[in-house]
Amino acid sequence: MPYLLIRFVVHTVLSLVRSALLVVLLLCGAVVAAAVVITTIVAVPVAAPLLGLFQILLNMVHRAYPVIVRAALRQRLLVVGGAGLSFWLCWTHLVPALGTELIPPVHQGEFNLDLTMPVGTPLLHTAAITATVEQVAAGLQAVERVVTTVGSDGTATSSADEGEHTAHVTVYLQDGTPPQAEDRIIENLRQQLSRLPEVDTEVSYPALFSFKNPIELEIRGDDLHLLRRTSADAVGIIAELPGLADVRSTLQTGNPELQVVYDRERLSDYGLDLRAVAELVRNKVQGRVATDFRREERNIDILVRLREDDRLGVEELKRLTVNPSGDVPIRLSSVARIRIAEGPSEIRRIDQQRAALVTANIQGIDLGSAVLSIESAMAGMSFPPGFSFLISGQNEEMERSLDSMVFALALAIFLVYIVMASQFESLIHPFVIMFTVPLAGIGAIAALYVVNIPLSIVVFIGFIMLAGIVVNNAIVLVDYINTLRAAGMAATEAIVQAGTVRLRPILMTTMTTVLGLLPMALGLGDGAEIRTPMALTVIAGLVSSTFLTLVVIPTVYSLAVRASKET
Repeated sequence: MPYLLIRFVVHTVLSLVRSALLVVLLLCGAVVAAAVVITTIVAVPVAAPLLGLFQILLNMVHRAYPVIVRAALRQRLLVVGGAGLSFWLCWTHLVPALGTELIPPVHQGEFNLDLTMPVGTPLLHTAAITATVEQVAAGLQAVERVVTTVGSDGTATSSADEGEHTAHVTVYLQDGTPPQAEDRIIENLRQQLSRLPEVDTEVSYPALFSFKNPIELEIRGDDLHLLRRTSADAVGIIAELPGLADVRSTLQTGNPELQVVYDRERLSDYGLDLRAVAELVRNKVQGRVATDFRREERNIDILVRLREDDRLGVEELKRLTVNPSGDVPIRLSSVARIRIAEGPSEIRRIDQQRAALVTANIQGIDLGSAVLSIESAMAGMSFPPGFSFLISGQNEEMERSLDSMVFALALAIFLVYIVMASQFESLIHPFVIMFTVPLAGIGAIAALYVVNIPLSIVVFIGFIMLAGIVVNNAIVLVDYINTLRAAGMAATEAIVQAGTVRLRPILMTTMTTVLGLLPMALGLGDGAEIRTPMALTVIAGLVSSTFLTLVVIPTVYSLAVRASKET
């Protein structure tokens, strides 16, 4: 009886679950069917005229294409020469005008303001000025919140020029703020903060990639004094160049310090050792760990040094005794000269040579144009003997990356040619098909020039994709021409008929690819600055390659057939 009861309950539950699932599936199917019917009723009247217009245009192209191809075959040299001239004009005139950059600038809805005041500015005064900057930033439209850090914690992540005289302000913008509005906010802040006396402002962005500053000018030389003066002169020259902002040098005003310059002759007269005297002065002022004190599980260092009243100040240092065990006490002022001087803010070495970095941001121009203007300005600047300059930063990374991309593009074209040569079992027909690559470059370069997008790594990725995509239409066309010629048809008629038959498939495959990339090219959503150049390059190159392929490739094929017959 228990077994039968359990079996009955389980069977009943499973039957109910099955019935419920069946009802849910039927309801979902009914909802989907109703939605399809409603959509069809609403969409068909709207889409029917568009589809009809598209069909009319396609029929017109289908009727006009054979006429165009026959006319192109009668003027082979003119068609091929026109295509070659177009590519030459794009390469020699449009490509230099595009400019170059590493990657497109990505707007993340936030940016940083690095404030630097004169060295020695008290922390409270820095905080007061930073509060003014914070109020100015918070009062701008589209600013959501402002986060401020005054001073430096002195950790390993802090740079050498940070301290009580520096502040860091992070400005967060509201969601959906367009990049143009962010640029206007930054320019407004630069103008308002330029009125603050003795405050240097630098704008930076969150580190999306591990790239260096856009502009880094390395000035190399051995003399620190001349190096600082030369870097200051370079800052003044670069700041006057258009398109550059936030120009500053890493060699800033150093911290004040007391310098002890020993007189070796006086030390020798008194019979004192320079090293022993220097260690004695250091131990008295800085201190020396004499021993440690153990308390439970902790070891506490015991630092021995003079009292603060006896070691702070020039007069106190002059009275220090440098021979505590001598019969006659000798003061430090008798064997050394104590002066107040300014120490270097940092000592940077690049390739075992002292260097100063002059950094800058780009505003409204591409990286390549900025580098050219800086090189021209630095060429007219007089450097001390033994000094030189080098532009590094993103420019160095850009040159290395673009060289790699050019090699990858050449390798992609070579591999595509090798695969087609093995499939066609010919060297001429793949060569004809490879003419589609420069035809794609015509449209891509022209589109980039029109929308003012510089060459970058993202654009080169689009060119590498084009090298494998644009040959598809030519492969379909040339393969069918070879099939018709193998069946005994004349070359001219085979070219015209193959183009007429393959016209619709070529146009449809191009349209589907273009429509698939269109949302990416529109630049919607965050990070669109990275996606848009690549999508636009592929779309423009594919469109131009498709229309030029339908005319130029048959002409090139005809010339290749004619040349092979003559040979």
